[in-house]
Amino acid sequence: MNKEKIRLILWLAIPAMIENMLQTVVGLVDTLFVAELGLEQVAAVGVSNTILAVYIAIFMAMGTGASALIAKSVGAGDWERAKAIARQSTWISVRLGLLFGIITMFFAEPLLRIMGAEPDVLADGVIYFRIVAVPSVLIALMTVFGSILRAVGDTKAPMRVGIRINFINIVLDYVFIFGLWGIPGWGIAGAAWATVVARLIGAILLYLHIRKTKLSFSLWKGTSSAYTMPLLQISTPAAVERLIMRFGQVLYFGLIVRIGTDVYAAHVIAGNIEIISYMPGYGLAVAATTLVGQHLGANRQKDAYRYGLLTTGIAVVFMSFVGILLFIFSPLAATWFTDQKDVVGMVTTALRIDAFAQPFLAVGLVIAGALQGAGDTKSPMYSTAIGMWLIRVVGVYVLSIVFDFGIAGVWLSIAIDLIIRAFYLFYRYQKKVGSFKE
Repeated sequence: MNKEKIRLILWLAIPAMIENMLQTVVGLVDTLFVAELGLEQVAAVGVSNTILAVYIAIFMAMGTGASALIAKSVGAGDWERAKAIARQSTWISVRLGLLFGIITMFFAEPLLRIMGAEPDVLADGVIYFRIVAVPSVLIALMTVFGSILRAVGDTKAPMRVGIRINFINIVLDYVFIFGLWGIPGWGIAGAAWATVVARLIGAILLYLHIRKTKLSFSLWKGTSSAYTMPLLQISTPAAVERLIMRFGQVLYFGLIVRIGTDVYAAHVIAGNIEIISYMPGYGLAVAATTLVGQHLGANRQKDAYRYGLLTTGIAVVFMSFVGILLFIFSPLAATWFTDQKDVVGMVTTALRIDAFAQPFLAVGLVIAGALQGAGDTKSPMYSTAIGMWLIRVVGVYVLSIVFDFGIAGVWLSIAIDLIIRAFYLFYRYQKKVGSFKE
């Protein structure tokens, strides 16, 4: 029986892992292309994407609410309700996308100034930010359509669409930035337009995939406000959680800068390497959200509980293995980014501390997904607020600044946060879903 469950979990999780990995690779390729234009352009894209990450956090929160409610409806066999929720979540996302687009149109320059964009970066930043963020509705649609498909257990369609649009994005990046066959490129504006065209194609393809499923719904055939409040009740804590995380990162990154530029550089490099370890956890969290939500909807609480635990166990195995790789190969990985021995040493220290935290990171990611599938987005929000603002910020200040532990203090704070978060979320899972297992 467990073998069948494991196959189902991996069938859902592996495409989501691949999709996340592709997004990471394409982000790297984007940066390499833009880097050919100059450091100012790289900075312009970076500061624009920092603001865009806040927009995306809101859209992802709406996707979380839609996914949880649709999965429960599908589990209960109520496809009409699932369709109504999918339609309503789409229209809420459209309105949010239009709102952020209007904000970007009129306030692009002030927002970039607030983020610290220097005058030599600001001009390019405004061009890039307006092009990619005014049509924020495309990001909103891609996010919610992907969540709708995953809620019915289809993680392969978003992966296939991701492969196509990422390939399109890379090709258009080159053509639009540098030009082709004597036609001049558009520079940083070309990078932005390549992203917009790829997102437009992605939104269309994802909707066409939805139309092929039992969840097929018309965008124009009436919406029901009856599902607006349930969607917002689940999505709002998820949005707050992501905003807490983003703003908390800004604060504790500022503390790391105070320690020293070399420490901050080492922290950024370690973070770029560590992000690979998140891929199994993110993929398995998607599987947990879907399976827990569907089985609770079908009134099969024991199975919902077991799927959450089994998915967490698989994540712990995957990410413990990643932790071993991080511990062994961190010195080598650090040399891909820098040849300064002191920075390589700090990156190695950071990643070896992080290696021991990988099993707890696995628990935190997947149990948070399972709780969201059960409709509990408040517990992950509380854990992020306490972990980011109390444990990480205070930990970095005390360990790295007061006791002068340097990079070790930063990553010890992160590890403590991940350990406490894992225990808290597991306790909440036992209370929320585990109470049904008897």
